[in-house]
Amino acid sequence: MDTHPTALLDTVEQETGAAPAWSVLWLHGLGADGHDFAPIVPELVRPDWPALRFVFPHAPVRAVTINNGVRMRAWYDIVGMDFATRADSDGIEESIVQVQSLIDRELARGMAPERLLLAGFSQGGAIALSAALRRSQPLAGVIALSTYLPGMELAAQKLADQATRQPVFMAHGSGDPVIPMVHAQRSAQALQAMGFAVQWHAYPMGHQVCAEEIAALADWMSGLFAL
Repeated sequence: MDTHPTALLDTVEQETGAAPAWSVLWLHGLGADGHDFAPIVPELVRPDWPALRFVFPHAPVRAVTINNGVRMRAWYDIVGMDFATRADSDGIEESIVQVQSLIDRELARGMAPERLLLAGFSQGGAIALSAALRRSQPLAGVIALSTYLPGMELAAQKLADQATRQPVFMAHGSGDPVIPMVHAQRSAQALQAMGFAVQWHAYPMGHQVCAEEIAALADWMSGLFAL
């Protein structure tokens, strides 16, 4: 069953302590669900950090053209191999609205936007970056793992005032067969050209995460918490 764009997505949540002071909204990749990155929490979190609320939403179920129309959890349809045109723009817009609704729920829970991180892996990272460009009320930062910015040529036209105040952590595998690293590098360069502060990392891996990446991300997050 497809999820209507205005419906609040179901989520998996973990809190690392009472009265969380920060939220991390983390979007999974194609065909996965909100449980996919939940095991990363104990690997990532450090003892001296403030209490965090991790929110892992389940993407809507939709037919994915590149996978022979099989229905699976996806933030948007992938219609071909050409990275310039492969991402279904309507699906991206719907997912941005859904992510915004989850951000609004965190704000309604009392979380300030400057204490909210938006993270994503692969398709989820593409949505995280796309949503970040629209943020006139900047978040604490954006985490984009093994991903790229879809519609990069037109993305700057949708850049909101204040959006570039959001620092970006990007990491990618040099041997990624799903999203070749050149597309991630070009996206990082495009974001920097827009004015974003991008911290870039590359690792000798495929379409995955690795321990060194998690450690670098933890260092980056520690820097935000210390501000």
